[in-house]
Amino acid sequence: MNRAMLTLKSFLTIVIVLTMVSCASSTGPAPVSSISKSSIKYPKKLTGQKYKVKKGDTLYSVAFSAGLTANELSKINKIPPPYIIHPGKWLSLVNKKPPIKIVKKTQVSKKWHKKLDPKKEPSYSKNVIKPKRSTKKQKKIKKVTPSVSKQGNYAKKISKWIWPAKGRVVSAYSATKQGNKGIDIAGVKGSNIIASAAGKVVYAGNALRGYGNLIIIKHNDKYLSAYAHNKTIFVKEKQRIKQGQLIAQMGSSESDRILLHFEIRFRGKSVNPTHYLPKR
Repeated sequence: MNRAMLTLKSFLTIVIVLTMVSCASSTGPAPVSSISKSSIKYPKKLTGQKYKVKKGDTLYSVAFSAGLTANELSKINKIPPPYIIHPGKWLSLVNKKPPIKIVKKTQVSKKWHKKLDPKKEPSYSKNVIKPKRSTKKQKKIKKVTPSVSKQGNYAKKISKWIWPAKGRVVSAYSATKQGNKGIDIAGVKGSNIIASAAGKVVYAGNALRGYGNLIIIKHNDKYLSAYAHNKTIFVKEKQRIKQGQLIAQMGSSESDRILLHFEIRFRGKSVNPTHYLPKR
């Protein structure tokens, strides 16, 4: 009887242990740390001193990827307006300034000093004819600055920015070298993407690796905004855009999930978009 009881107890112990092991190994909810980590691959900045132009590239797209302004890139490569670049051409991404020549001071001979000795040279001050002073009052020249209409939208300041899409921010801006240079807004496939501010489309295509279907809008001489991973693009290059205008549909081009990657650039450099966008 005692042996039977011991056998039953050992059997029940084994069953309980196996049950606990099976429960521990079963698939449960993922830990918070793994859920919070994003598998999004952020586009890398162009590095190196040169870049070979590919089909679909524009001066603005190359400058954007290199962290430069289009004006800087055009000056470095001496590209005149309308800033056309051709596939196969090499562009320099670094401004190579010529070395400054140091001119050594030369000693002037004593003989030359003697010739120029003011004590020995005759004075011609009596024969110098002084210019007559004009009695007419000189007219003051007013500096005329071009009007806003002549300068276009680029002269206007951006009074406010608006959110380009509805959704939750799943990846925040990071100033680190390998970090996210914008924000990622998750949403529904095909949902509307609008212009965060008024401006002109300077790029619309998919030539930049890591961005998918991309739109770049120039707002003024200082600011650009970018909208990446779109499903469909509704605007064309050189098109004027109003704030809030529909420009694309949300998608997952070159991304493993449906989202909008949104960037704001100030003088070619990435800035945190949440510092400009209104609080929700």
